[in-house]
Amino acid sequence: MRVYAYLRASTKDQDAYRAKASLLEFGRKLNLKVSGWFIENESGAKLERPELFKLLEYAEPGDAILIEQIDRITRLSENDWQKLKSLILDNQLKVISMDLPTSHTFARTEDEFQRRVMSAVNGMMLDILAATARKDYVDRKRRQAEGVQKAKAEGKYKGRPENLELQAKIKELLADGKSYSQIQNLLGCSRHTISKVRKKDLI
Repeated sequence: MRVYAYLRASTKDQDAYRAKASLLEFGRKLNLKVSGWFIENESGAKLERPELFKLLEYAEPGDAILIEQIDRITRLSENDWQKLKSLILDNQLKVISMDLPTSHTFARTEDEFQRRVMSAVNGMMLDILAATARKDYVDRKRRQAEGVQKAKAEGKYKGRPENLELQAKIKELLADGKSYSQIQNLLGCSRHTISKVRKKDLI
């Protein structure tokens, strides 16, 4: 069984590498050697995540995905979670998560019967934690929206603060003649952000 670690953070401003040391230590305790790392800054509520799908294409039947928490692979809606779960199961991959003790059995036993029993239990627990992660995401978005509406009503809403450091880097790369695609690859920002900086610089 080869093990591939998946790390994710929701935004470019967050550190997707944050849990790497914890996963390495966790893997050592289970005698797991990480064969590869797949790391990205994408929302867990979005199904289309390049690094996650690269992992799913690269892994072979019997391999495992190592994660810190279930919400690292899903904050998806029910329909999208079922699509992702089907891809994982169809590829005969295991999910080993630090916050899901039933999944640790995959690394600890060679007994086929015990593996099959724990696989069934693990599948049920995955669904429960996936539903919980989605609920947390929806509740957080609702609270944020309520906070914005309240701030607007009180005249206190100022919008999201600008990332001046990112803007400066974009301006520097634009001045060097870099294309939008090159800047995206270097900084991991959107074309919309690059366009906004360019237009602001022209005003």
